[in-house]
Order: sequence, then structure tokens, then C-alpha cells
Amino acid sequence: MITDIEIEAANEQILLNPPDPSDDLLREVMQGSGTYVTVQLKPMLMMPNADHPELTDEEPASVKTIPAHFSPVAPAEADDVARVFGDETWDDGRTYFHVGHPIGMEESPVCIDLAKFAERSNAIFGKTGTGKTFLTRLLLAGTIVTGRAVNLVFDMHSEYGYGSQAEGADGQAQFVKGLRDLFPSRVSLFSLDPSTTRQRGHTPDYEVHLHADQIQPADILPLRDTLNLNATAAESSYLLKNQYGDRWLTTLLEAQSGDDFERLADETGAHKNSIEALRRKLAPFQEYDFFTTQPSPDDYDVLDALLENLDSGKSVVLEFGQYDDLRVYLLVANALTRRIRRAYEAKTNRYRQTQNEGDKPQPLMITIEEAHKFLSPDIAHETPFGKIAREMRKFFVSLLVVDQRPSAIDEEVLSQIGTKMVAKLSDDKDIGAALVGTSDASSLREILASLDAKQQALLLGHAVPMPIVVKTRTYDQDFYDALRSHPATSSVDGEADPDAEMEDLFY
Repeated sequence: MITDIEIEAANEQILLNPPDPSDDLLREVMQGSGTYVTVQLKPMLMMPNADHPELTDEEPASVKTIPAHFSPVAPAEADDVARVFGDETWDDGRTYFHVGHPIGMEESPVCIDLAKFAERSNAIFGKTGTGKTFLTRLLLAGTIVTGRAVNLVFDMHSEYGYGSQAEGADGQAQFVKGLRDLFPSRVSLFSLDPSTTRQRGHTPDYEVHLHADQIQPADILPLRDTLNLNATAAESSYLLKNQYGDRWLTTLLEAQSGDDFERLADETGAHKNSIEALRRKLAPFQEYDFFTTQPSPDDYDVLDALLENLDSGKSVVLEFGQYDDLRVYLLVANALTRRIRRAYEAKTNRYRQTQNEGDKPQPLMITIEEAHKFLSPDIAHETPFGKIAREMRKFFVSLLVVDQRPSAIDEEVLSQIGTKMVAKLSDDKDIGAALVGTSDASSLREILASLDAKQQALLLGHAVPMPIVVKTRTYDQDFYDALRSHPATSSVDGEADPDAEMEDLFY
């Protein structure tokens, strides 16, 4: 890895008395001898010696020594990059996925190891406008086409399900395909706002209804700052839950008069003003069509539908439509994830008891944007997302954290992130937070500071053998075509893939 480049001179007099701009001959004489460039190199990996063919299948190892003086040097070729980072054609295309190429080496794909990627929580960091959504689509498409993980995407701005307009690498608006466009039989669309989905010309597979008795006090915690709730008001939710059980929120929202609040305060021991404040801040949810305090007999439990799709290997995109309000996003994502986490804990425990491969849960990756709202230091230990990042690896559940402010995420959570793709960050605090838990962070800080604002990212962590700056793959028609011809597309786990026959939908 190149960490620094400097211009040097063999004699200070050359710098004090440089050649005249018209003296081309003297400048050429000095270049490379009197004046030269030094490159700071950090050896990262050791490869088996090519003179010993019996060693060529060994994986790269950590550096234990450095090359001697005058060791031969050769430009890296695509085969060299593949030996280090893998190749999509290996293992029927189910392990490695092409995400970009080294700067200036367009013909040398850099791949991530999806088997390792799905094992731990991962992150995509970058300031606004650096293409985080494009990177997220790339990685999600990789896990879907290879079948390495099933995904639950909380899609706040309706960018992942069906196609949408987005800013391209050249700054011009372009139409990009969504995951449902690319994988019609492997992605299901859930919607909080089916009318808006239909206006865009699509029909959701499931309409999402959230009932008050499905909400727990812990689901309210991420909304504390957004709703401007003080600590006392938030604590009142726990007192109400202790008194009224699952009907705590229904009971609170049905309170109308001062006498009602006085009664609630007497029965729970909470302060009357705190209960009133909590009721006032949560009342707007009653105006949303997807939210109800009295569920209809015709309403199905959205969690059952979600789990059924995930169990069958289908990824789920949950669109928020017109409800692209941060309050709604935080509440719905928190409430559903808490219940999914419990379901996966139960499924994993059952698998450990039976040791039946049919009971083994398929790895689940939950994608959240605005992740710092769920994982800030003051609430990360109490939200389901914090627990997933810290503990759920053993239960086959991980996070894909997408955020522009990594410095606002709890450091304990950051230290558990396995693989990171870090695009341009400007704030020193954000750069430092993005590199938490990374060795030799000082060298990597310099690299992050030099990234272009578009289509460049530092790739590092568990799923790659060493950090590397890549020009990320372009999410365009060439990418769609490559997915269709990907080695894993025609067969996953040895079963025929219906998507391979749906050319009309794929295009």
C-alpha cells in the first residue's frame, strides 16, 4: 500500500537555482538523479514464491519481513490482483463479488469475500453526495445474486425497490434499476404507503400495518431527540408498560382530558406532565394510515409475512413512500427489527438443539440508513440495532450500516464492524470514527483525505485481505448485464433460478 509520495532533491542548490524553463536539456538530465520522487510503501501481504509451484495455492499471509535491496519489481496484473482478492469465477461465483478496481487498473477487478462479508455487520460511510446509495445497491445485489445472505432493507426514500431517478457519476440525472427490477423472484416489496407505490406504476406485495400493541418503550428511545422528549417523558413509557402491558400505548393515546392523565399518573407513579408530554409527542402517529390503536380482524401480522419471505430466501425491501419522515422511519424500523431479532434467536436456538440443517437460519443482513440515529452512544445499548451489532453474529443476523456521520455512532458498535467501504469524508472526527478498530489508522487517514468525491472508496476489513482504494463499479446497464451473466445467476445451491428465464423483466 502506498501511504505517501514526496519530491526530493539530491542537492539543495538545485532547488535554490532551478533550471531555466527554456533549458529542456538540463531539466531532463536532473530528473531521476538530481531530482527524484520517493514513495512510502507499507508491505501488507506475503505471497508464496513463484519459483515453488507447490506453494502457489497458499493464501496471502501477514508480512513478517520485507524485500531485500534490489529485489525485482514488476507491475501487478489482473491475475495478481485475483490471487489476493479472489475472482467471481471461483467456487461457482458464490463466494467473491466484483465491487471495483484499483485506481488506474481498469482490467483488474477487486472482489470481496461474500462468505466473510455475511458473517459480521458491515458499514458504508461517506458524506452526502459520494454515492453511498449506489455502493449499497452494489453490495446488496452481490448478496442476492450469489445467495450468500437474505436482506431486509428499510428504504426511507424509495430508492432500492423499483427504479428511480438518481444523480450519476457525471452529475447528470439518470434512471437506475432497483433490486426488484433486477431480481423479480428474489425480492419482495413491502410498503407503508401502497397508494404512492401504485402511483409509480407498481403494486406492493404486502401492505404494512403497525398496531399500537406492537410498540415497546425501547422502540421510542431513538425518537427522543427527533421528538424533543426529555428523559423523564421517555421514562414514563416504561412505567406505563409496567402497569398496562402491551396496551400501554393504546391506553396513553386514548387519554384525552386532564382527568385521564391524572388517573394514569396515579396508577403508574409517573409525573402527570411527563405523561401529557409523551402523549402530545406521539399523537401525530394516529394520523398515519398504517398505524392503528384498534387492529382490524382482517389485518395480518406483518412480522409473519416478513419472516415467511426471509425463510424462503427472498429479500425484503420496506418502502416508506410519503412517510419519509425520520420519526416514522425510526419507529417502524426499530419495532420490526426488535421482533425479527427475537424470532432469529428462537430459530437459532432450535437449530442448535436439533442440529438439523433444515432448521439452520439463512444469514440475514438488515440495511439501515441514518444509522447514527439508532446507534448513538446514549441509546445503542438499549436498541435492537445495538444488540445486533454487538451480539447477533452468533444468531445469523448482521447490519449493513449506511451513514454520513460515523462519529455519531457508538464506538463499541464501530469496533464490531467487520468490513467497511469508506467514501470521501471531510470531518476529522468522522474520518477517525470510520477507522475505529483498524490497525495503522494514521496511514489510512491520509488515504481517506485524498479520495475523490465520486466513485472512489477505501475498502478494508474482514472480507478483504488488505485495505485498498478502489474505483467503485458503475451501477449502470453494463452492471445489469454482468449480473445476468454472473456465474451464480443460473444456479444457486444447485437449484434452477427462475430469474435467469425472465429476460423481459430483467430488462
